[in-house]
Amino acid sequence: MANGGPVEHGFPHLETVRAAVTALYRRLSYDTVRTFSASVPPADVAFCDTDDLYLGTQRVAHELVRHYRLPDARVIVSFREMTHAAHVELTAGPEYFIELNDRFRTHRRDIGAALAHEVMHVYLHRLDLSFAGTRDNEILTDTATTYLGAGWLLLDAYREDGASSQKLGYLTPEEFGYVLAKRALLFGEDPSVWFTSAQAYTAYGKGMARARRDERQPPLTAAGWAGRRRYARDRRHAQDPHGAEVPAEDDGPYAFTAQEGGALRVSFPCPTCHQRIRVPVRGRVRARCGLCRTVLECDT
Repeated sequence: MANGGPVEHGFPHLETVRAAVTALYRRLSYDTVRTFSASVPPADVAFCDTDDLYLGTQRVAHELVRHYRLPDARVIVSFREMTHAAHVELTAGPEYFIELNDRFRTHRRDIGAALAHEVMHVYLHRLDLSFAGTRDNEILTDTATTYLGAGWLLLDAYREDGASSQKLGYLTPEEFGYVLAKRALLFGEDPSVWFTSAQAYTAYGKGMARARRDERQPPLTAAGWAGRRRYARDRRHAQDPHGAEVPAEDDGPYAFTAQEGGALRVSFPCPTCHQRIRVPVRGRVRARCGLCRTVLECDT
């Protein structure tokens, strides 16, 4: 939790975020991901200053448990002084104990955001889905929370001005915006209508721009002129065994491989789930991702 300190910006964790989206699809399946098409509505996690602190917190925790479809998980929430925003004790259940930072006693509007992340820890624990290392596992948790419909709360908890700052979670604001944009493009929703933080709008816009770039990478037909020209150059070099090696481009993640008989195939990440797809190099090709079922128009 950044509380008054500097907030990291940009997309430093993008590779891990994309790996987390792929892991979600692999563990949950396309059909299960589609059951999360509706985000947590603001009314279900609203917290007024007049609400009883403990009863209100238990109510919000229950709504998040219900959203994640954890019917037999009882969450008990308490408050104490700590460095981080919250902590959850992961056991075999059926009870899970969450501790929230004492500052949430007076910053109640953000209790839903903190609980969304911690209850997702419970959900992932029950799925037996995790990444190695604390940092990567926390990024997985933030990504899963956002992609499955509760992460708009985490982005909305981001506020920054000349005198103070607050951010929850391990992702940067722009990375939260990126995952929210991925979800919005998949389900056709607009989470920005729920934001109360002005900075959340800006971060979401930057995240959406980055997410749109994923849909305009060659060999997809939506790629721009510059991308198509670079792709054609790289394809020529791949087809010429005596050609000079072409340096990899940061925004061109495709790779060519030669098959028996001299046939060429190109692999590239699916813009939805980021699993790599391999198709033959033979002009116009329609490919379907086997993981997220996205149909892709390609010009190889």
